[in-house]
Amino acid sequence: MADARSIGRIAVKGVGKLYQRPKQPPVQVLDNCSFEIEPAKLTVLMGASGCGKSTLAYMIAGYLSPDKGSMTIDDISIVGPGPDRIMVFQETALWPWMTVIENVIFGPRALGSMSDAEARSKANALLTKFGLIEFRDKYPGQLSGGMKRRAELAQALINSPKIMILDEPFRGLDVMTRELMQEYYVGLFEETRLTTLFITAELEEAIFLADRLLIMGGSPSRIVKAIEVDLPHPRTWEVLTSERYLEIKEEIMRLLYQDQEAELLAQ
Repeated sequence: MADARSIGRIAVKGVGKLYQRPKQPPVQVLDNCSFEIEPAKLTVLMGASGCGKSTLAYMIAGYLSPDKGSMTIDDISIVGPGPDRIMVFQETALWPWMTVIENVIFGPRALGSMSDAEARSKANALLTKFGLIEFRDKYPGQLSGGMKRRAELAQALINSPKIMILDEPFRGLDVMTRELMQEYYVGLFEETRLTTLFITAELEEAIFLADRLLIMGGSPSRIVKAIEVDLPHPRTWEVLTSERYLEIKEEIMRLLYQDQEAELLAQ
């Protein structure tokens, strides 16, 4: 049996994506985009708004297809969505007419992958882990923003995916809740070591979370730099005052400004 830390390798090679627009010229969003996501690592994909980060995430999740190039997971081509990948979107994925526990067990019920008793048992264990067991019979409208995000993580993890894809999941939360959720997620990752692709446009969030940071840039976009974030684990907010953190931040800011300047000169 394969080690859980050896599965979930994503390889993206020479990928391009062209968007057709009604009555307007097509837009080349991605071109010659190549990178790898290593198993059991938290990889953060960062770039300016509109650069194609979500497009890449949707393609890895199997919701979109590239126009050229290849995308594989463990050397198997991505041809559509699959149970090996779970995506957490910017907007809530909780159904407002279902209770928290009904939302969490919806996936296994729909897939028929567990009995009702097994799904409820696993959901209760996850909700206990996420501090939500007392809210299992509440509706999403009765939860705070951070609680909804934790419920969505339980909703994702009950399916036992080998890859988590999170598309700016903490966007829209207030600053304090966002920082708490960042610390919460990095702790969860350190416990599970689940292969993770995390999308963000926020620099501090990217450095705090990442084992490896992929910087998108250019027009059409591609990966312009991969940076190993060798900050110590377990991660706490103290790393933001470390000399190494400041070095990484300076390198990224220089890359982003150079890319922005080149884009402005090209216009």
